[in-house]
Amino acid sequence: MALETQADPVDLGFDPERLRRVDSYLARYVDRGLLAGTTMAISRDQQLAHVSHLGFRDREAGLPVDGNTQWRIYSMTKPVTSVAAMTLYEQGAFDLNDPISRWLPEFADMRVYAAGAGRAARTVPAVEPIRVWHLLTHTAGLTYGFHHAHAVDEMYREAGFEADVPPGMDLAGACRAWAELPLVHQPGTEWNYSVATDVLGRLVEVLSGQPLDEYFAKAVFDPLGMTDTAFWSDSEDLAALYVAAPDTGKAVPHPAVGQAATRPPTFLSGGGGLVSTAADYHRFTQMLLRRGELDGVRVLGPRTVDLMRANHLPGGADLEAVGRPLFSESPFAGTGFGLGFSVLLDPVAAKCLAPAGEYAWGGAASTAFWVDPVERITALFFTQLLPSSLHPIRQGLRQLVYQALI
Repeated sequence: MALETQADPVDLGFDPERLRRVDSYLARYVDRGLLAGTTMAISRDQQLAHVSHLGFRDREAGLPVDGNTQWRIYSMTKPVTSVAAMTLYEQGAFDLNDPISRWLPEFADMRVYAAGAGRAARTVPAVEPIRVWHLLTHTAGLTYGFHHAHAVDEMYREAGFEADVPPGMDLAGACRAWAELPLVHQPGTEWNYSVATDVLGRLVEVLSGQPLDEYFAKAVFDPLGMTDTAFWSDSEDLAALYVAAPDTGKAVPHPAVGQAATRPPTFLSGGGGLVSTAADYHRFTQMLLRRGELDGVRVLGPRTVDLMRANHLPGGADLEAVGRPLFSESPFAGTGFGLGFSVLLDPVAAKCLAPAGEYAWGGAASTAFWVDPVERITALFFTQLLPSSLHPIRQGLRQLVYQALI
């Protein structure tokens, strides 16, 4: 199933000439070899106003990007895991304030980093338990080893957790290992991008009694007709993965990491493990835009989606105020965080054209999406370049989409 333009952009409020600036912008990256290939899809009022495919899904093999291309979406998996968790919330499986140790006892009696390094680090007891909403908002005090910003990050790396998990470890084993490490901060007090959504995925497994891939299929993929989204793919439609060459900045293949998505994983990562297509993820964003329903099938209730896209950071603050100063998929100023995605609070502070209320996230291979309930817009961008911080593509695309809206 491939995406196709469904309406005249003019009828949807876009200036076609201005909209073409989106592709011109992306073509500059592709033509210079900084990106191998891209897909962009923009919709308004649930109709696709613009779909484009540029360059190659596998440049070295001469295979072009098309509507069937599969992409490693990495952290764009997180909103899927969050939606899956909230389907269980709607069934009464948990309350957002529940301590996760009720189902994951390894997270009882957590300790919080205070000072020192490595095994000599001094810790203090957590003042309160990690709660479900802490996982959904990255306020649990967990971290990522790849941050290189805190002593606990180093502890994660020493335990084998940097960009991945130790070989052969499953999700349950990873959670047990993370629970043995101290937290970066007291739960619920700060925002720190982390393995929290992977722990949430494990909670989904325990609450549902199913492996994460099976519950995703039952609760999200099958109802939405997302037939090409999974934790791995052996299809020739799977795009090659690239990194930037140190000397030229041009995209070069990274098969050592890219091959991980071509076989069934032991570790089902709710934080970053999915492969998907533009068409599939478009259906996911349309469900969100429609407040939980698509084509007569309801995945979530409208009040649940409204709660998810509200800012849940302590005191209603933005990431600039309560977020740890590290890499993430979003600018910090004027941006809050809901139950699974960033939430735009103040366009002036964020220095962007999008309206307050837009919610979004991205992935490590430079993919991105946003849902705008005010202007009724969804936008998707796919490519395969690690890491996503190399180029300012996401902010540029948001700027170009909104300047075309007249």
